[in-house]
Amino acid sequence: MKLYLAPMEGITTYIYRNAYNRFFGGIDKYFTPFIASRKLNRRELNEILPEHNEAIEVVPQILTNRADEFLQITSRIAGYGYQTVNLNLGCPSGTVTARKRGAGFLSVPDELDSFLYEIYEKSPVQISIKTRIGVDSVDEWERLLAVYQKYPVDELIIHPRLQRELYKFTPHREAFLAAAKALPDIPLCYNGDITSEKSYAELLNAVPAADCIMIGRGILRNPALAAQLKKTDAARLFTRENLRAFHDEIFAGYAAQMAGETPTLFKMKDLWTYLSESFAASDRYLKKIRKASDYAEYRIAVSNLFRECELA
Repeated sequence: MKLYLAPMEGITTYIYRNAYNRFFGGIDKYFTPFIASRKLNRRELNEILPEHNEAIEVVPQILTNRADEFLQITSRIAGYGYQTVNLNLGCPSGTVTARKRGAGFLSVPDELDSFLYEIYEKSPVQISIKTRIGVDSVDEWERLLAVYQKYPVDELIIHPRLQRELYKFTPHREAFLAAAKALPDIPLCYNGDITSEKSYAELLNAVPAADCIMIGRGILRNPALAAQLKKTDAARLFTRENLRAFHDEIFAGYAAQMAGETPTLFKMKDLWTYLSESFAASDRYLKKIRKASDYAEYRIAVSNLFRECELA
């Protein structure tokens, strides 16, 4: 089974990815948070610089609905030695989909078809796709599969939910089975609601053909999940000492990169929204972390959590 780390805006940065690989590992491929600027701003450039991704396999993800923009971004990325990029057709955020980007692009399959024709015709690198199964109805999936079938998709990562469902309700796993039947020559990857060994076993029971899984929130909540699923050294990795060292490396990385304490604390508090779930009865400690207004307060709140909370 191949395991991928899903791109999550503002969280799975190169600082997080490198720390994760150092302290936990088990991920076969990492994806950057989406790139949307044809000129690559400083944040986006940091995500793809080879020196920031030396020990891990990384695929840059692109968010756009304009073929010329996609090709310009891809050309710049190719200049850094990348051979594959990923097209984001999965983001369900209203601010993204309102502009017919991300999962919103799925609402106009004819336009999507024309877009794919041009980028696959002209791209200097291979293109994988991360997609939802439609916007409002599962009936849209058949039409979308007919579009994907036309192109040499390097890999199709399927989050089997509709855009309107966001991250709620049960994934439509039958949509993944339909894709496996309709696209026998395209490698598929399953994404959505793999948060534990139990949910992983349930997926394999429902979709036994799945041999590649992308995980996002499950790993942010339990960084040892990849090791647990691969039956490696999870017991050694899931300790307070290792989680603390992992946290400290991320904190130090952001503190060195960002201008001032406030933006660094903002990033760390975002991470703690998920990481706190690795600990039992952590709510009141999390409140202290969120209230911290400087590094001193933050370090005290974090130390108290690591010292006093048992692992979940």
